[in-house]
Amino acid sequence: MIGRVAGRIDYRAADHVLIDVRGIGYLVYCSDRTMQSLPAAGEHAALYTELLVREDALQLFGFTSLLEKEWHRLLMGVQGVGAKASLAILGALGPEGVSRAIALGDWSAIKAAKGVGPKTAQRVVNELKDKAPEVMAMSAATVPAGVPPVQDQAEGDSDPVPPAPVTPANRGAEAEALSALTNLGYGPGEAAAAIARAARGAPEAAVADLIRLSLKSLAPKD
Repeated sequence: MIGRVAGRIDYRAADHVLIDVRGIGYLVYCSDRTMQSLPAAGEHAALYTELLVREDALQLFGFTSLLEKEWHRLLMGVQGVGAKASLAILGALGPEGVSRAIALGDWSAIKAAKGVGPKTAQRVVNELKDKAPEVMAMSAATVPAGVPPVQDQAEGDSDPVPPAPVTPANRGAEAEALSALTNLGYGPGEAAAAIARAARGAPEAAVADLIRLSLKSLAPKD
């Protein structure tokens, strides 16, 4: 398995690049968003990769982050979503946008990708919604040091944050969960309050479980 390619970009096309790695050229297909982020031909680039093996071809797909690669892998597992549709979704929304749309059940955002119909978009959300907290936790793990603990009140935020008896060992998990929820668009106070409620009920919960419980708490009540 080829998991990462790093070398000089020999040439760029509309949907792929040729990366020269010590004299061997790797043809790597990418989403529109990833293509836009890559440097010009002749410059150095590095991509995480996923190899698709078919009876008639081997295709290598490239991603700027492990989060993007993981969503591609999961999207490819949904019936009716091939490599082209997966790259279209990632190109339209980006990996964080995919996380947001799936976690919030926003299938209309998925449908905005070129070539993705409403039935496929709904299937993506229905089949991957339970996977979103784990993928979001993967993204949140890269949060820079110094993220404030969840019980801190955000400046100018009027929402009270209920105190939660947490152990220092779980502070990191709560900070990562907070980062994931704010990336979804929730306000810091609203997200912190939901995480505090989740932590009270499950003080030893891992990041993905905190995210899942918090999303359940934040979901609109019928």
